[in-house]
Amino acid sequence: RDLDMIDLNCLTVSGNSVGKNLEIWEKSERRNRFREILYKKDGVDPDDVIMSPQRASEKGLARTLAFLTGNLAPEGAVVKSTSISPELFLDNGMYSHEGRARVFVDEESAISAVKSVGNDRVLPGEVIVLLGRGPMGAGMPETAQITSALKYTSALSQNVLITDGRFSGFSSGPCIGHVGPEALAGGPLARLRDGDSVRVKIHKDKCEGTVDYVGPDGDFDARSTHPNLREDPDMPDSVKLWAALQSTGGGTWGGCVTDTEEAINRLNLGR
Repeated sequence: RDLDMIDLNCLTVSGNSVGKNLEIWEKSERRNRFREILYKKDGVDPDDVIMSPQRASEKGLARTLAFLTGNLAPEGAVVKSTSISPELFLDNGMYSHEGRARVFVDEESAISAVKSVGNDRVLPGEVIVLLGRGPMGAGMPETAQITSALKYTSALSQNVLITDGRFSGFSSGPCIGHVGPEALAGGPLARLRDGDSVRVKIHKDKCEGTVDYVGPDGDFDARSTHPNLREDPDMPDSVKLWAALQSTGGGTWGGCVTDTEEAINRLNLGR
């Protein structure tokens, strides 16, 4: 409200405007009681749970997320920048890394390479690329196993991970997810191969950055998709239907169309 990001004049089901409801709640006995209980039972100051940008800055807290674009993520991608070791950022708040890509089309293979001690092992500094984890590829499940494997492999804990899948708040290190378009929707991520050079830049204070393939653009654009990229064979039909519906809204960064007639029209246009 104080950041002027809410339309306070909108009418709610209570009959009051949003602004009026917030005013009532702010002065209510119920709110004050909850704040008191939270502090007495858990020792938590409610003003330290949700903070204004000014209060967070006073406490030395950084912004949590950064939203990336680039030739590998033309629609967008997201990273939890606070999970990256602070010493990897320069004084200007910039993180930068360029490394050799290791491309995987399933999470099991990626985990195996992380844990391997053989010639196929992932090396420090390499960029792990996990394809086929978006809605069309696998229903966009949480890619938690690979992030856990990296977290508990000290030599690789700060390796960059890039995927069209999603993460929970558990991820640590430079894990870049929600890359759009996803690989199976023709996203450029699908054209990456082992050995390609990938560059990542993240500005934690500006909440922005880039994720790019580094090399001749013409050669990269002319490539076919990864030969092993495929839909997860275990994906249920119900999830496939969800993925098809989701695609009518413009992919992982386009939202989801829930109007039945509009969704059908968009699906028909794609025939």
